[in-house]
Amino acid sequence: MIPWKKIDTAKIPGSDEELRLMQRGKEFSIKLGTNELMNNRLSGSEAALATLAAKQIEKVAKPVVLIGGLGMGFTLRAALTVLGPKAKIVVSELVPAVVAWARGPMAEVFGDSLDDARVSIREIDVGEVIRAKSSAFDAILLDVDNGPEGLTRKGNDALYSASGLGAAKMALRPGGVLAVWSSGPNPAFNKRLKRAGFDVNEVVVRATGRGGGARHVIWMAKKS
Repeated sequence: MIPWKKIDTAKIPGSDEELRLMQRGKEFSIKLGTNELMNNRLSGSEAALATLAAKQIEKVAKPVVLIGGLGMGFTLRAALTVLGPKAKIVVSELVPAVVAWARGPMAEVFGDSLDDARVSIREIDVGEVIRAKSSAFDAILLDVDNGPEGLTRKGNDALYSASGLGAAKMALRPGGVLAVWSSGPNPAFNKRLKRAGFDVNEVVVRATGRGGGARHVIWMAKKS
């Protein structure tokens, strides 16, 4: 068994917490304390975040999509695959080191996705991007934490609050979709989405994408 080795650490802005990038052979893991936030062998549900959202906006000729959280790039790469050549994808990543890891030790995992002409990377809180403009996006994909209850950074809770959902709705174009990834169900969040005026569909997906692994949840919240 190849042992894990620590490649790098990074402080999370606005938090005392620290992310650790671990490697074992060609396997990578990003951890927070004892929690594994992501692993490059478990990409199914994060990829589904993009494919499910893309299906909702497939009739849009030139979709503009905001992805909150770069992570290991699963959602980004899936979005590039399913969205057309005229799409524009903005990725908002709060932790600069995560972007550096993508271009450094995990470059093989990311391939050429970060250099795709459709992609722009912003090292900023996705909440700031959401609040900056109204009717700017056809889809907003959020995978910035372990779900609607902040694990990595308490400030993430604001994204999933009533005011945060209101801001997301304002940032979406008519017919746009807010897609939110979670490690598990959250009935209170489901209710908040509905109170915010979204048409909500809660989808259970598997971590491996092949019918195996942990059950994760994706909320598809559509703006009428």
